Amino acid sequence: MRILVLFLAVFFVAQFACAQDFVGVNAVPDSASVTIFDRLQVERDPVLDKMLDWHIEKNHEKEGMDGFRVEIFFSSKMDAKEQALKTKVDFLSEYPEYAVHIKFVAPNFRVRVGDFRTKNEAWKLYKKIQKEYPTAFVVPDVINFPLLKPNSK
Repeated sequence: MRILVLFLAVFFVAQFACAQDFVGVNAVPDSASVTIFDRLQVERDPVLDKMLDWHIEKNHEKEGMDGFRVEIFFSSKMDAKEQALKTKVDFLSEYPEYAVHIKFVAPNFRVRVGDFRTKNEAWKLYKKIQKEYPTAFVVPDVINFPLLKPNSK
């Protein structure tokens, strides 16, 4: 009995608490509401505009987008450059479908493979090459923008 009384009380409170009138989903706005939106002015802090401009500028400076690559070589030895080039050639002979990038961040040469948008995609390559390159690992990096494929339809 208490549950029934509680249910009815909640039902009546919900009926009177509804404060919105619902108009049809596909309702066409009348001309008065269009003129209101034309005159609408949004006031915001000028710091917000500065932050937005800074964000756009930083995105233009970055030569790619955030993503992942698989690092297959890392060395700072005297012949590291030659070893990096040899590693690149060896990898491309086995897997020509992947892009290979040699980076020099003093004093280290690194060979990184792929331009993956997600870590899961990079892990698939890592699992594929794990036996040939046991020291390989997935790293976050700035990758090249992916090429857009034409619509096949």
